[in-house]
Amino acid sequence: MTRIVAGSAGGRTLVVPSTGTRPTSERVREALFSRLEHLDAVDGARVLDLYAGSGALGLEAASRRAAHVVLVDQARAAVEACRRNARALGLQARTEVVADRVDRYLVRRPDGAEPFDLVLLDPPYDLPDDALADDLEHVARHVAPGAVVVVERSARSADPRWPATLVPFGDRRYGETQVWFAEPAPDA
Repeated sequence: MTRIVAGSAGGRTLVVPSTGTRPTSERVREALFSRLEHLDAVDGARVLDLYAGSGALGLEAASRRAAHVVLVDQARAAVEACRRNARALGLQARTEVVADRVDRYLVRRPDGAEPFDLVLLDPPYDLPDDALADDLEHVARHVAPGAVVVVERSARSADPRWPATLVPFGDRRYGETQVWFAEPAPDA
């Protein structure tokens, strides 16, 4: 069972697609959001959740007072789960669900669109490193100064290849899960 950890929807259960997703565990989400709140990266933030699956990461941010959350996934079951979860949690007014491939969404999003303060990437563990590097290159075009970018993958995965416009500033390991953090380069 997957639940929202804290905030206005804390303790509420999420619908998870029966196949094709790997929801971030409550333990990892609790630790991740504790760190993000310490960095003041959630309250009032514009959040982008890529490879959203059930929407657990983005909806956790919305529950913790993010101003606006965009959930992006290409799988029909995941998109429907995100929509159902946002409605059930009463967070649909601050949540936008996009049915598209992550790379296509990032390429098509206009450069002048309002930037994101927090970007959460939780791709399938089998996503090739080159594809993740391409996604990060595109993400860098859509972040605000002072934004935080988070990548979650298997602890056996290689470190993400960050573009020059994003500077890594730490990582954490939680059992089989590894989480990396980056921010825009000062001169980007």
